Amino acid sequence: MQRCAVRVVTLGEVMLRLAPQNHLRVRQSIPGLLESTFGGGELNVAISVAFQGGTSAFATASPDNPITDALVQEMQKLGVDSSLIHRTSQGRFGIYFVETGANQRGGTVTYDREFSSIAQATEETFNWDRVFEGATWFHITGITPAISESAARLTERALQEARKRNITVSCDLNFRKKLWNWKPGVAPAELARTTMQSLAPLIDVIIANEEDADLSLGIRAPETDVESGSLNIEGYIAVAKEITTQYPNVKQVAITLRESISASHNNWGAMLYDQSQQRAEFAPCDKEGNYSSYEIRNIVDRVGAGDSFAGALIFALNTPELSAPETAIRYAVAASCLKHSIQGDFNYSTRSEIEALMRGGGSGRVQR
Repeated sequence: MQRCAVRVVTLGEVMLRLAPQNHLRVRQSIPGLLESTFGGGELNVAISVAFQGGTSAFATASPDNPITDALVQEMQKLGVDSSLIHRTSQGRFGIYFVETGANQRGGTVTYDREFSSIAQATEETFNWDRVFEGATWFHITGITPAISESAARLTERALQEARKRNITVSCDLNFRKKLWNWKPGVAPAELARTTMQSLAPLIDVIIANEEDADLSLGIRAPETDVESGSLNIEGYIAVAKEITTQYPNVKQVAITLRESISASHNNWGAMLYDQSQQRAEFAPCDKEGNYSSYEIRNIVDRVGAGDSFAGALIFALNTPELSAPETAIRYAVAASCLKHSIQGDFNYSTRSEIEALMRGGGSGRVQR
């Protein structure tokens, strides 16, 4: 088994995640007990890469206090380089509250992250030579430019610095309507599109879900109704082709395909379109090679599933025996499928567990 030959650097915000236990709602739990963990799209990706055997680092701005001390301790425990954290006296540690949905009640996220340290960071906050030293892959999401105008400029500068060094860049579009509000009088989707369309020419690999391509880039899959759980699978090939046509720098487009039957029951799969081959690969597939999604019942926690997909895809594309598009997408989908069974933002699935599911070992039997 060959090791992943990549150093992945991610940049963004990490928050303290507070969650009621046992499917309780926040108003049932305060005052009372909330489970505290860390979470955030870019850190989630870095942890997936490290946990599966790669090398990763996470860059952020964070207040110089004991919460950041705890974050560093957690990152080091999970094998992620924490040396790129910029400690500052400006700003605060962001918080978000997660209610896990059940059956017909959807999950909710409540943000308390305004004026966070990373939201106030500037292009001069980071030493870019140090950030990208030894890096071969840089990953961001559409969340960071959504949190503030300053963070949007920071994101653009980071992408420019990565491109100058010929580092492969990936971006998970991750549209978050609740965050795109830093320009008064401009609707969230309009602000997102204006910003992300300006960043897209700096990106090599785009990752999205059913809605992101539309809300972030203005490119929509026909005949798809996400709310009803109906997906036009073939339509996403057209979306990927249109992205690579409008942005010829984009070499690959990955789209996760979620059918939400209920909060507890989703069907899950994905597509990877490779521009050089002009070909799309879907996963999972049945014995005849036709797309056949994972049916995930009794979901434990779907938050972070998209990040686990992105992290596993990056890991696979940089691991020789997993790097073929048809293999990389199978690996990424299996990894993110397993994440639905794990509480918290991070995916603690190992490479061997992911590969076992790829081979059809999804019975859930006890391993003795």
